[in-house]
Amino acid sequence: MNERVNKIGREGGAPVGRTEAAPAGAEIPAAVRDLSKIYGTVVAVDRISFTLAEGTTVALLGGNGAGKTTTIAMLLGLVVPSAGEVRVFGADVSRNRGTVAHRMNFQSPYVDLPARLTVRQNLTVYSGLYGIANAAERIAFIAEDLQIGPLLERPTGKLSAGQKTRVGLAKALLNAPDLLLLDEPTASLDPDTADWIRHKLKDYAETRGATLLLASHNMAEVERLADRVILLDQGRIIEDETPAALIATYGRETLEEVFLDLVRGRAKQASAAAPERKAS
Repeated sequence: MNERVNKIGREGGAPVGRTEAAPAGAEIPAAVRDLSKIYGTVVAVDRISFTLAEGTTVALLGGNGAGKTTTIAMLLGLVVPSAGEVRVFGADVSRNRGTVAHRMNFQSPYVDLPARLTVRQNLTVYSGLYGIANAAERIAFIAEDLQIGPLLERPTGKLSAGQKTRVGLAKALLNAPDLLLLDEPTASLDPDTADWIRHKLKDYAETRGATLLLASHNMAEVERLADRVILLDQGRIIEDETPAALIATYGRETLEEVFLDLVRGRAKQASAAAPERKAS
């Protein structure tokens, strides 16, 4: 993303999983260890472990009910784990979320902003929640960069799906997060708008050096954006590799074909036949 957004400062027996070592002195954006979430008799997330390295984009994939959204909610500190630990920039988010909340954000088309407030009012409210002192200036920067200036005085509930997605992204970038969590950011968008959003996300990650965790069912999107893919099945990590490595492992031409193998059971058969893989 251009210098306008870049000016917005920082203020204001476990299943397979990869643990990536950070360079000396570097902070690890997110570290998950033996994480579980159980609702009654339903195990939504089952003892998963992974780390997110600084400046990487990681896709969290799996079928419906695989545990993606629950994992993101625990990373945000919105859901308390049943067991295990989530650390974001070194802080245990279950106990000390407030110490790192200003360095992270979240965007999803399934989470609506207050419909009766104008776009400007919503962004102003969130600027206050994030502790951004120069809110008007920051909103102006982001509005120009994300091309939502003409929408600022409109009620948020009156916007189209594509416009709401841009506004949601503006909200998520207000505090220039070092860790950005995304839950199907381009769902229900037309191809042109979806491509525009993907371009902005990639540009932001590269320019800012931010870490992105992306849950998506759009495999072409994942191939374009992600450095690494974590595949979940029934709450457990079954693969943790680059998109190219996964495609090669399963002898397919696209990540979508690998995903279809996964959800239809063929990937699990291939995985069971392969040598046991160790967390790196």
